[in-house]
Amino acid sequence: MDFVGLFSGPNVKFILQGFLLTLEVGIWSIVISTIAGIIFGILRYTRIPVISQAAATIIDLIRNLPLLLIIYFLFLVLKPLGFDVDLKWSAIIGLSIFEGAMIAEVVRSGLKSVDKGQIEAARSSGLNYIQTLWHIILPQGLRRMIPPLVSQYISLMKDTSLAVIISLPELTHSAQIAGAQNQSFVVPALLFAAFLYFAVNYSMSLIARKLEVRTQ
Repeated sequence: MDFVGLFSGPNVKFILQGFLLTLEVGIWSIVISTIAGIIFGILRYTRIPVISQAAATIIDLIRNLPLLLIIYFLFLVLKPLGFDVDLKWSAIIGLSIFEGAMIAEVVRSGLKSVDKGQIEAARSSGLNYIQTLWHIILPQGLRRMIPPLVSQYISLMKDTSLAVIISLPELTHSAQIAGAQNQSFVVPALLFAAFLYFAVNYSMSLIARKLEVRTQ
């Protein structure tokens, strides 16, 4: 294992460029999937039969598909349909669709965890369903969602490595290319990539713990 050779200036720069792209893809996917997840989670939670059932069907369909298949499918299908989407956005859209479905279930579970007595008290005090949802159910549900949401975000950041199938030059792809220069570079390159993934995900878990303590 040649750590000295791998950690020359050009190699480190190349891997860090992949790391920055991983962060960009991950952050965009977190934002988009969270918005989509909250919307579909609320729709799934509502007691409007048609809307709730439609949301449940979409969520279940996506959750039971492999993420790798979704990313690869979008990569192959979007451009022939006339959408000029680059590799980065193919990955972001695929991750957002899959993780949005996962987050929707987290949101629905969080909303369902709110005590029914508080909901009934809010309705009896004159609040309508939307006001009860906005002022009573969502604030309490969101606090309880923090741990599972962060766990999902950590999974999302790790899942960005699946974009290697469409040759997106993210962290895993960059580590593979750097390691391919020399057989003695393979293990150091992968260890460096593993350290970067760990640093990001562990930092997210620490932030989640602080947020959880503050919201208790």
